[in-house]
Amino acid sequence: MTRPGPSLAIYLALSRLIPLAAPRLLGRRLAKGKELPDRWREKLGEPSLPRPDGPLIWLHAVGLGEVLALRGLIAAMAGQSDASFLVTSTTRGSAEVLGRNLPPRTRHQFLPLDAPGYVARFLDHWRPDLSVWAEQDLWPGAVHAADARGIPLALVNARMNAEAYARRRRWAGLYADLFARFRLISAQDDATVRHLQALGAKGALVQASLKAAAPPLTADPQALAQAREALVGQRPVLLASSHHEDEFVTLSAFRALRHRPLLIIAPRDPSRGAEIAARVVEHGMTATRRSAGQGPVADVWITDTLGEMGLWYRLCPVTIVGGTFGPTEGHNPREPAARGSAILHGPRTANFADDFAALHQRAAARLVMPDSLAAALAEDHSGMATRAAALSEDARGSLAPLAAKLLALGGLA
Repeated sequence: MTRPGPSLAIYLALSRLIPLAAPRLLGRRLAKGKELPDRWREKLGEPSLPRPDGPLIWLHAVGLGEVLALRGLIAAMAGQSDASFLVTSTTRGSAEVLGRNLPPRTRHQFLPLDAPGYVARFLDHWRPDLSVWAEQDLWPGAVHAADARGIPLALVNARMNAEAYARRRRWAGLYADLFARFRLISAQDDATVRHLQALGAKGALVQASLKAAAPPLTADPQALAQAREALVGQRPVLLASSHHEDEFVTLSAFRALRHRPLLIIAPRDPSRGAEIAARVVEHGMTATRRSAGQGPVADVWITDTLGEMGLWYRLCPVTIVGGTFGPTEGHNPREPAARGSAILHGPRTANFADDFAALHQRAAARLVMPDSLAAALAEDHSGMATRAAALSEDARGSLAPLAAKLLALGGLA
């Protein structure tokens, strides 16, 4: 174990105060529906599941997209070992959606708040053989505690753009201390490697984004059968996924079509269902909402529910990726690609620039501007959908070397 430097030592001392406020804070979040009533105490380090027998690999990612991206890596490691897997995250949505998409031999828990007592309780129970952290969410107390117990640490799928680096640079000493405890660091791109090195990371390597290799999202069989039955005899189906304010662009293009398909809008924030329905009416069209128990019997079906994206990707041969016509700067295009849905997107893709570039190299996605979206919606994109699915399959095969390195790091090869 490396002794903590000044910045980490101060953090660890201050983290002892977390229990003074944690129960009250979590109680408020519970009252607002932001915590699961039967699982919120996991954030105090109290497990709600038993530890499985044998080797255990603990993987952590902060939110929904990051957690789902771990599934391909878990599958690759599961194919090379008999280890079990514990995935931790911090958000309620990530727990609920992952619960419907769990890989084999995998369970989920919430990461405890970063207080020494909570983290110790967590580690005492789970006793992981390897700790894998994803993207850029590092909890200093948990990293230090794992290192102190001799648990090998790895950071995978790291992503740090210039803005994120600027925020962390003022804490360079703390990050250098943390990175020194990781035996393997892999990043999504060269820019991230440079930023990690500037913060003190050593030996970082570039590995393609885990999101590219994530298995397709699953769908509840009963819900899938019901949705297919409801769509029998319907006109063609089009999906607008993870939309924010960009439904203005989509609705304007959709309204201009002579022969309209059924448009499914799956908003990034399901609570916006009523707002989107009002905008559909403003555009001179009709809308129904899945959250209200309404089916696809209007111009637009708003699927304002959580955890059903795998269902819509299966049903829709074309997807307009949300967030790409505004300041959100895009969402993950690999999810529709994995299900063989053709990808249309706007010009704002900074969050997933490399993923969109890879799809374009294989002619598996198409950039459209607001004034050209309507024409694109009227075209046949079946070839693009086939190429997108093939690209995702290739990406899953590329994870084997990283999986082998991680297993060797944990002595599990």
